[in-house]
Amino acid sequence: MLPTLHRSVRRGVLASLLGLLCAAAPAWAQQPVRLVVGYAAGGPVDTAARQFAQVFGRELGRTVIVENRPGVAGALGGEAVARSAPDGSTLYFGASPTLTITPHVIKSMPFDTVKDLTPLAPVLSYANALVINKDLPIKTLKELIAYAKANPGKVSYGSAGMGASNHLSGELFAKQSGITLTHVPYKGNAPAMADVIGGQLTMMFDIVSTARNYIQTQRVRPLVVTSRERNASLPDVPTMREAGLPGYEVIGWYGVYGPAQMKTEQVALVNTAVNRTLADEGLRKLWAEQGYDMWSGAPAVLAEQQRKDLEMWRGVTQGMKFE
Repeated sequence: MLPTLHRSVRRGVLASLLGLLCAAAPAWAQQPVRLVVGYAAGGPVDTAARQFAQVFGRELGRTVIVENRPGVAGALGGEAVARSAPDGSTLYFGASPTLTITPHVIKSMPFDTVKDLTPLAPVLSYANALVINKDLPIKTLKELIAYAKANPGKVSYGSAGMGASNHLSGELFAKQSGITLTHVPYKGNAPAMADVIGGQLTMMFDIVSTARNYIQTQRVRPLVVTSRERNASLPDVPTMREAGLPGYEVIGWYGVYGPAQMKTEQVALVNTAVNRTLADEGLRKLWAEQGYDMWSGAPAVLAEQQRKDLEMWRGVTQGMKFE
């Protein structure tokens, strides 16, 4: 038996066994995982990905390195993953606008967001908040709609650019409420918000995690959030449904994807590690404070939400020109 062997012999046997185990393990299990983000460092997607990666690596039992591949509204990052080997060593921290809006607004989309990726696990969801200039005599969504109808073309809203999720959120709002809005595209949410605060714009839709700072410091007035339920970080702000538009619901989300044709056991391994990550109390508290909602489940849950949103944004963008 092993305990009766000389210490040096035991060490040699153990080293040999360890070597055999390592040799038998698949190559992908010994390499760092690249978690690709399709946006620049410092933005909300990158920040969430890095917070996620710290815990995910521990649960996966591998080093996870976040890699930024910005460009084409996040599509360059998705393309890098879609073209990689389906061995689990390259994953995509995908944002819903890239996966469900960009295919409708960019003719030269470099990859197919459905056929070229494998959904692995949902991660989190978030709502937008509709905020307006605080000096306007408007307190509710119904008052905003009435004001827009009485002043056609005078209600302006900003976005992060043509085809951005907050641009199309405004288009959907205009269609469902029967009003006319003037869209003003910017090169990001921050300059648009600055002009809402300054009174150059009437309103904008902004992700709760960034809008809540302006709301809490009373620089803008929130009217609604776009999710089905109220947001925990803005409990006094009603939903679109509560405020009078029962058919309006827009959420954004992040999910983990791999290349197409990943093996079933690899899909299950990553999904389990993601769900364990989302059970981490520290991460749950951090994201709740930022206005995010944890969103866990099977790969099919992520795939179905992507399918649903692709169809919704197809209807909103139909007939619009972007390029």
